[in-house]
Amino acid sequence: MLSYQHGFHAGNLADVHKHSLLAWVLAYMTGKDKPLTYLETHAGRGLYDLTDAAALKTGEAARGIAIAQDWFAADHPYRQVLSRIHAAHGPNAYPGSPLIAAELLRPMDNIHLSELHPQEFAALQTNMASYGGVIRQRDGWDMALSLCPPDPRRGLLLVDPSFEVKSDYQTIPRTLANIHRKWGVGVLMLWYPVLTDGPHKPMIGALKSAIPDSVVHEVRFPPARPGHRMVGSGLFVVNAPYGFTQECARVTKLFQDRLSGTK
Repeated sequence: MLSYQHGFHAGNLADVHKHSLLAWVLAYMTGKDKPLTYLETHAGRGLYDLTDAAALKTGEAARGIAIAQDWFAADHPYRQVLSRIHAAHGPNAYPGSPLIAAELLRPMDNIHLSELHPQEFAALQTNMASYGGVIRQRDGWDMALSLCPPDPRRGLLLVDPSFEVKSDYQTIPRTLANIHRKWGVGVLMLWYPVLTDGPHKPMIGALKSAIPDSVVHEVRFPPARPGHRMVGSGLFVVNAPYGFTQECARVTKLFQDRLSGTK
C-alpha cells in the first residue's frame, strides 16, 4: 500500500520515543573510530513542517514534540539534532529518522534508504541532497535482504513500517529473523505501534522465539485525540549496544514523569 504519509504523524510521542533512542544508539556507535552502515526500510520524506495542513489536522505533534523537546538534556544526541535542524530550517521543522541518522553519522559511514511512495521519495531525495547516501524507490524489505550483510558489516537497520498492511504482523518475524541470519552482527531496530487491541503481542512473541537475545522496550501515552487507537510505542532491538537498557529505563521514566496526569 502507498497511502501512508508520515506527515500526519510526524513529531508525535511515538516519534519522540523512537527517535530519541535511535539518536542515542547512533551516537554510541559513532563514538568508536570504525565505519558503519545505516539502512532504513521505510524512510518517509526525512523532514517535516509541523505547521503544514497534515500535521495540524491530526494535532499529534502538538501533543508530542511540542511538549517533549525539553524532556532531554541539551547534550542528548536527540536534542542536539533537533537544535541543528531548527537552526537550519526553522523552529517548526522536525527531522525524520533519515535526517537524524545523517546528522549523527560521519563521512566514513554509509547510508542506504528506501521509500516506495512517489511523493515521499521525491521529497526524501530533496531533503537528503546535502547529506548524500543511496536512496532507492524500492520495497524496503527487498533492499535490506539484498544488501545484508552490508559493507561495512558494522551497522544498524531501522525498520519503521506503517502497519497499514495487517499481514505485516505475521510476516515481520520471519523477515527480520532472515535478515538476522544474514547479518548476525547488525543492530536491528523494529518500531511498532501499541494499539488498544494489542495486535503487536503475537508478533513480539514470535520475534522473541526467533531471536531470543533481544530487547523489547515500550512506553505508554494518552491517545492523541478521542478515539485514536495508538496508546503507546514499541521497539524490538537485536544486538542492542552496551548501555541501551539503561537508556531505555531513563526514557521510560521521562514518559512516566512528564505525562503523569495528562489526559
